Amino acid sequence: MAVQQPAPAPVPPSNPAPAQIQGASMTEQSPYNFRATAVVGFIVAVVDIIIAARFLGKLFGASSQSAFVNLIYQVSAPMVAPFTGIFGDTASRTNIFETASLVAIVVYAVIGWGIVALIRIVTAPRGTRPAAS
Repeated sequence: MAVQQPAPAPVPPSNPAPAQIQGASMTEQSPYNFRATAVVGFIVAVVDIIIAARFLGKLFGASSQSAFVNLIYQVSAPMVAPFTGIFGDTASRTNIFETASLVAIVVYAVIGWGIVALIRIVTAPRGTRPAAS
């Protein structure tokens, strides 16, 4: 009659081999809607550039007889209109330092920043804090 010996317990390896994962994607889910914030940033940038072109045109005395200058003035007029009269404009014969354009640039930039912050708060997963910007 043979005596059975108990089987030795398996010893875990000291350096386990890394598990091979095939077909797994290494993309990380963004904590907020990046496309929406990029679109808002783009729109605010376009608006600010148009208003800045108006400001520089007025400052350097660009002729409104030019089709391009007239287009810039016509497109930017509704965007600057709410801020006209807040501060007085300084002018010489042809050059105008239009403060309403500067105020409009700052206000639209702050509004855009606020919308981006709101998008980050609303679209962030629950339990996470939005990234500070």
